[in-house]
Amino acid sequence: MSADLHDPFQDEEELGKAYDSRLLGRLWPYVRPYAGQVTVTLLLVFPLTAFELAPGWIIAAGLDRVFSGASAGDAVFLGSWLDAPQGFPPLLWLALLYMGAVVGLAAMQFLNLYVMAWTGQHAMRDLRRDVFDHMQSLHLGFFDTYPVGRLVTRATNDVENLNEMFASGLVTLITDVIKMAIIAAVLFVIHPKLALYTFLVIPPLVLCAVVFRLKVREAFRATRILIARINTMIQETITGMKVVQLFTREKRNFDAFDAMNADHRNAWQRSIRWEAALFAVVEIVQNLTFAIILGVGAGVASVGTMYRFFDYLRRFFMPLRDLSAKYSVMQSSMASAERIFQLLDTEPAVLDQVDEPAPGDPARKGEVEFDGVWFAYRDEDWILQDVSFRVAPGEKVALVGHTGAGKTSIIKLLTRLYEPQRGAIRVDGVDLRDLPQHEARRRVAMVLQDVFLFSGSVGENIGLGRDDLSAADLEVAARSVEAHRFIERLPAQYATELRERGTNLSAGQRQLLSFARAVAHGAHILVLDEATSSIDTETEAAIQRGIHALMEGKTAIAIAHRLSTIQDVDRIYVLHKGQIVEQGRHQELLEARGVYHRLYQLQYRQQEARAAASGEMEKRPEAGSR
Repeated sequence: MSADLHDPFQDEEELGKAYDSRLLGRLWPYVRPYAGQVTVTLLLVFPLTAFELAPGWIIAAGLDRVFSGASAGDAVFLGSWLDAPQGFPPLLWLALLYMGAVVGLAAMQFLNLYVMAWTGQHAMRDLRRDVFDHMQSLHLGFFDTYPVGRLVTRATNDVENLNEMFASGLVTLITDVIKMAIIAAVLFVIHPKLALYTFLVIPPLVLCAVVFRLKVREAFRATRILIARINTMIQETITGMKVVQLFTREKRNFDAFDAMNADHRNAWQRSIRWEAALFAVVEIVQNLTFAIILGVGAGVASVGTMYRFFDYLRRFFMPLRDLSAKYSVMQSSMASAERIFQLLDTEPAVLDQVDEPAPGDPARKGEVEFDGVWFAYRDEDWILQDVSFRVAPGEKVALVGHTGAGKTSIIKLLTRLYEPQRGAIRVDGVDLRDLPQHEARRRVAMVLQDVFLFSGSVGENIGLGRDDLSAADLEVAARSVEAHRFIERLPAQYATELRERGTNLSAGQRQLLSFARAVAHGAHILVLDEATSSIDTETEAAIQRGIHALMEGKTAIAIAHRLSTIQDVDRIYVLHKGQIVEQGRHQELLEARGVYHRLYQLQYRQQEARAAASGEMEKRPEAGSR
């Protein structure tokens, strides 16, 4: 099976230009604080090049002076330093100079690499911090449509690609160009005629490099697309391993993976062929220059001069051998920069209009009001239409309706995860738009049906890192919802470390922990998303007691999936196709024989069917038959 390299879901893996001044300009603010280190890196190229050239010059001096008896007149840069002190063996002196040059070169290389890496890591730390901070500011709708894996890649692999550009890409390319220019200048100073003949081979080499750039770009792009598809398939297979094994998809998955793997191998082979071709061309050109030196230099230049040409040209061509790797790094880095800045340019859909909360009526604690609210996730595909209701402080209400009626959307609007297109939502008399997001969410405590726990201790999952909550506060919160019972039986109690998503706790324990979290949050408004729908009957009684303790003294809004759990609330709002069509108490709504009555009938018919299938048919409640 051949991979489609134009799959729209893989478009982000396409590679752009290896150099983009616009993107580099946007990266500059992250590098500017470390401009001094960048300057040091660029300046180090001069002593570094000097130490690189010194060994060849020293050996050439030995060949000319000691073995050939030539004069020292051509020792243009090192001068008398090549002359041994009086009574000191010349060869020993040159050997010491050689060792000193090698040690100096190693020191310069260490310093150069260290400063480059230090600069890149600090600049990318700042960029990664901004990416993470920006992701946290984006509204929930963004995360509903943007794959999680790609977001992780933005903050990890893409930022690391930019760091690699500092370490072995852009800065190295600049220093390589400077170094090559210095070497060329030195060769022309040593012997202009020989240097002129030698560099006649450079134009054909430049032409080959241009052809290589055009050919290798597609090869690199293909390998990146295919590795992205391989990563996606591995992630999906591991995440869905239970389904894979239950439905015996192992062979089908293996065959698909094997085909992708083979396509990736083939793409890499194409890339390797072009890389090997460039290496071979550089090697041929380098050896051709050696032949020119031998042919033209014989009888014109000394043995030492010819040796210097051999050594310096070898160093001149060395960066060209690594051109493919540097080109790949630059292409990858520019593509990563493009994707990172696309993310950073994404404007949050929910913005704070003010830094401080607007003043409200201090006598009201937990009043919620929806006033003519219209809301759509996309365009005018309305999820809520002219929804209006009021929940008084301390009142307990429930939202019921078929799936898609808009119950969850109301909760998302109340916590400013989204904002309505029309109408207003007020908490304690203050429009939510006049409240900063952090303030609006401090006033609402959420208990979700699917409890999410973080890796960390039990105590950290209750307090969620708040510094104003002591260990005693966390224990009080846990005791109030009966979570302390199971916590004290854990190996380290509140310091017990939880595995990913709290998999070392039962569903009931995770739910109780979420109740304790809501109590510790200290909000006057509580939202419950059917907190008992996934709890076993053995722990449901404890959960119900925890809910009653949790709701004590708070305004409570419950999304109800099981109508039997909301019979004692103060008011029930029935939603149908995004509108509130009924409201009242449980018995009143049953007697009205409207939408709520039909929902109630449907639930008990399902219960009766299950009971009949198990041979334990229960008598239908009288209220449900009216």
